[in-house]
Amino acid sequence: MTAQCVIRVLLADDQTMIRQGLGYIIKMQKDMQLVGEAANGDDAVRRTLETKPDVVLMDVQMPGLSGIKATREILKDMPEVKVVILTTFEVQDYVYEGIRSGAVGYLLKDADTDVMLETIRAAYRGEAVYRTGLAAGALVRALSPEVKASQNQIVLLEPLTEREKEVLQQMAFGLKNDQIAETLFITEGTVKTHIHRLLQKFGAEDRTQLVVKALRGGLVK
Repeated sequence: MTAQCVIRVLLADDQTMIRQGLGYIIKMQKDMQLVGEAANGDDAVRRTLETKPDVVLMDVQMPGLSGIKATREILKDMPEVKVVILTTFEVQDYVYEGIRSGAVGYLLKDADTDVMLETIRAAYRGEAVYRTGLAAGALVRALSPEVKASQNQIVLLEPLTEREKEVLQQMAFGLKNDQIAETLFITEGTVKTHIHRLLQKFGAEDRTQLVVKALRGGLVK
């Protein structure tokens, strides 16, 4: 496997045992490299800027900056980094704030190892992955009228078609192309075509940037 295929991961958690356990699992993967650890939010920001990881697993509650605030700080300077919120708490406020901060995923610490690893890989591919039953409610709240009123307007190169809006909504829930195709009763090739057009219209570089722009602009129903 070439170095270009290795996913560089940074782990931020204030519990030493959690860092050691998750770090060991990550190190065992041929397609991943643990490039750094952080025990608090401030250190997470600093270590991310130093190591330039592809994916950050970010705990919510840490000393200093919270994981949510650290995520905002990181993405302000390094928008290409994919942040996955990692926590023991299935709280809608955390999911909501994670989405608003630009995190591409929300994962509970009691998730299976395979789920965690696939979430890292999905985030690296530019997919939004919110593996919690509260994600739907948080997305609805994130797009409520009072939130929309305070958001910056997204200027699209062309208006969205109804089908593009449907595809975009499914992407916001973390569905893969084949799942979107099955949900909307269209072919996977058609899904890919719609996503390509969406990327062009939003001026987005990848799926994650597309979904984040749509969420922040209130364009997902």
